[in-house]
Amino acid sequence: MRIALGTTACVGIEAHLGPDIAGAVRVALAHYTNRLESSSPPIGIPRFLRGSNRSAPVVAFDLEVDERTQAALEREAARQGVSASEVAAHSVLVYLAELDRLTPLSSAA
Repeated sequence: MRIALGTTACVGIEAHLGPDIAGAVRVALAHYTNRLESSSPPIGIPRFLRGSNRSAPVVAFDLEVDERTQAALEREAARQGVSASEVAAHSVLVYLAELDRLTPLSSAA
């Protein structure tokens, strides 16, 4: 699967998870696909971000995913009317938002 990430996703991964972008994407995909099957599914891709009107990616790479993950991403992509790659990139942002929500604010801020 082709993964293309923008600046926000890359900066967020490095801040929360370190320099292993592919590893972080795998974690985000696992989290997202598990949430798809839960009673609290993740938010969908906003309409304004769907399709080709997005900015050029900062990083793009091919990532092998297991059949279960691929099938879940394809089902969700069909439901939302986007590509599985767009859902994969969105899963990273959803995961980072949840990590950020769980990280307490510093008292110095």
